[in-house]
Amino acid sequence: MKRAVSISLGSSRRNHTAETTLCGEPIRLERIGTDGDQQEMRRLFLALDAEVDAFGFGGADLGLEVNERYYPLYSVHQLIEGVKSPVVDGGGVRALVERRIAQRIEPMLPPIHPKRALFCVGVARYAMVRSFIDAGYEVMFGDLAFGLGVPLFIRRLSTLHILARIMLPIMGRIPFHWLYPTGESQNKIVPKYESAYQWASLICDDFLYIKRNLPARLPGKIIVTNTTTAEDVDLLRDRSVSYLITSTPRLAGRTFGTNVMEAALTAIAGKGRPLTEPELAALVGEDNLTPTVMAL
Repeated sequence: MKRAVSISLGSSRRNHTAETTLCGEPIRLERIGTDGDQQEMRRLFLALDAEVDAFGFGGADLGLEVNERYYPLYSVHQLIEGVKSPVVDGGGVRALVERRIAQRIEPMLPPIHPKRALFCVGVARYAMVRSFIDAGYEVMFGDLAFGLGVPLFIRRLSTLHILARIMLPIMGRIPFHWLYPTGESQNKIVPKYESAYQWASLICDDFLYIKRNLPARLPGKIIVTNTTTAEDVDLLRDRSVSYLITSTPRLAGRTFGTNVMEAALTAIAGKGRPLTEPELAALVGEDNLTPTVMAL
């Protein structure tokens, strides 16, 4: 049986193990959270390297692709230095499912007015950004506010491109926990930037970025994000959110985090390397790219 293990900087409270069948192959899936402990994360990668077919890297990105340019996050790459098994962060699956997400969800929802989408960190969800722009949405990017704590918001894609060219080579070399909540900090909510949340009809991003500054009330809003827990759903329902949309594809009747899914597909393919987007698309299948829409 193939084995894919996701090692995450996130909370260990979400650890789980499951055996299932994907693409006709039996596989064991494991998720191990390290509560933000980077030394423990590296120890686990090295300790399990000879025992797995592929690793998922959870709670962080190994790099970001913006406007056809890839920016490695070097402070994260050092955690997998010397690991021989393929390590994937889910970016390939995210790009696959998010590049057409706006077009896929609109027929599943009531008419959206005004067509406004807030991206907490646009450079981390670039494929999704392009989807909403193609669908005619006005966009706002909170990269400076949500990512760096500078209360400024960007309205133009060209400005986001310039910001990426200037900032990502620098940000790629600073400690990752300065930019993204890890460990127990993932459970803290400090409401900020309410005017930006209220401006938008849809709030889009990794759920930890959305959650970190979540206002007390978001009546009628639509959240577009990745996998969420039952606790997350209750949190949004309490804030009067109308719809929760998760982009993660369904395989074998269930959803997995994108890094878990990409690790599983990499293990099943058995090529000993991360898969290209066309290879991922062939394994996932077009019928499994439909997002999940939940009325709250």
